[in-house]
Amino acid sequence: MGKVIAVLSGKGGTGKTSVCAGVAIALAAGGNRVLCIDCDIGLRNLDIPLGLSDMDALSFYDVAQGGYPLSGCCVHPDYPSLCFLTAPMNKRPEDMDPEAFAKLLFEARSRFDYIFLDAPAGVDGGFRLVSQGADRFLLVTGAHAAAIRDASRVAQLLELMGKDDVRLVVNRVDKHMMSALKITVDDIMDTAGLPLIGIVQEDVNVPLSAACGIPVAKFRRRSPALVGYKNIAKRIQGIRVPISMR
Repeated sequence: MGKVIAVLSGKGGTGKTSVCAGVAIALAAGGNRVLCIDCDIGLRNLDIPLGLSDMDALSFYDVAQGGYPLSGCCVHPDYPSLCFLTAPMNKRPEDMDPEAFAKLLFEARSRFDYIFLDAPAGVDGGFRLVSQGADRFLLVTGAHAAAIRDASRVAQLLELMGKDDVRLVVNRVDKHMMSALKITVDDIMDTAGLPLIGIVQEDVNVPLSAACGIPVAKFRRRSPALVGYKNIAKRIQGIRVPISMR
């Protein structure tokens, strides 16, 4: 059975969606069957870093409600083992039947190795819908104080929900900025109270590739962020990779 991985952040602007897309593509490029679901109802953006903004995609709401089969999900033109369901634009999180969503995930587990849920930032109804259905969690934070504080709050809420497989991703890391702020990755881990699964460096290729509608893996093969995504993908699969900040 496939694993459902929720990608969360306490605050917008951490690069959560880019991390979700980057790690999912890295897994698909390695031959894994991957389904990405944009769960940010009304504010969907996952199609952009996936390089699918020009393609039609079913919404997970329509599939969960029985209007369309899961087999009709959008297939990535460059990564055939990567599929995508977008978020509905004219719905609210409260409109989604949790049981119907759970049934969708149950079916997806039988078809895919990994199902990524790109959650909305914050802790509203969308957060709860996603968190209830996930097995594992990647909590994405930046290095600034507000993002770290919010990540810590999300970690506490997940603990209260009985979720214990939560790992921290420190994204958009700039060594010079962190040195100026006198903060380390260990400090961020201590504040969030979570083990680390990966560090992703600040990388201009990420916004540039999104602006061009191309996944960063296709845009620039020597992208520093791409190294981070690939290493996180390896660790998700149980492959030991040293964590370092180059």
